[in-house]
Amino acid sequence: MISSLIGSILLLAAVCHGAPPGSLSGRIVGGEDATQAQFPHQISLRNGDSHSCGGSIISRNWVLTAAHCVSYEDANGELVIQPASRYSIRAGSNDRLKGGVLLQVVEIIVHEDYGNFLNDVAILRVEAPFIYSANIQPIALPTKYTPDDADIIVSGWGRLTQGGDVPRYLQWTTLKSLSLLECDSRIGYGYPNILCLLHEADNGVCNGDSGGPALYNNEVVGIAGFVYGGCGTTNPDGYARVHLFVDWIKAHTDVE
Repeated sequence: MISSLIGSILLLAAVCHGAPPGSLSGRIVGGEDATQAQFPHQISLRNGDSHSCGGSIISRNWVLTAAHCVSYEDANGELVIQPASRYSIRAGSNDRLKGGVLLQVVEIIVHEDYGNFLNDVAILRVEAPFIYSANIQPIALPTKYTPDDADIIVSGWGRLTQGGDVPRYLQWTTLKSLSLLECDSRIGYGYPNILCLLHEADNGVCNGDSGGPALYNNEVVGIAGFVYGGCGTTNPDGYARVHLFVDWIKAHTDVE
């Protein structure tokens, strides 16, 4: 299993072994402030008292995020899932420091085939059900394969530039989905379960956006996974393609 460099401070401090050519790292760059309740499914996943990753509410009890946000590789190369007690979730606020509600995570399930930046999917159960409102709502899982050359909306509290400041308020931008062939030709990662999202220079996601949603037709079609060559390059960003994990998600949660 390869430790990802995207997401939290903990993961950024980890060593990445056997990565594909180029630099893979964590990460919205070139975005704009979200309006209140624009993304009511978006949560801030907090490791201790600090924002570490994004995620999406998918039911009253469950959140969808990236596996690398809640796990690490030990000295023997084995995957270790962090204790749920380390994590809490802020929902219902665009401000990563206050507002909304804070709920403790009580269960973490990581995809059993997570590794090599693939199958980077995890689900988190919260201690008490989310109370839905204008600011807190679930996002639907995808009902079909995400088309190529589609406008995909991404959001998060990731760094504004490579190594730059972390925004206080939720950011969003629009990227473009690539075909598997185009993704493979650009970064060598043309796998069916990877959704490659293209952007211009000084745009895209960055450290702290990991685990956050990519939206198409009001469905969560991607989970932020990695950037190639640093934040804000012209290389596409890698997301877990949620459509291929819908059955797995439903089997482990109360999503119908």
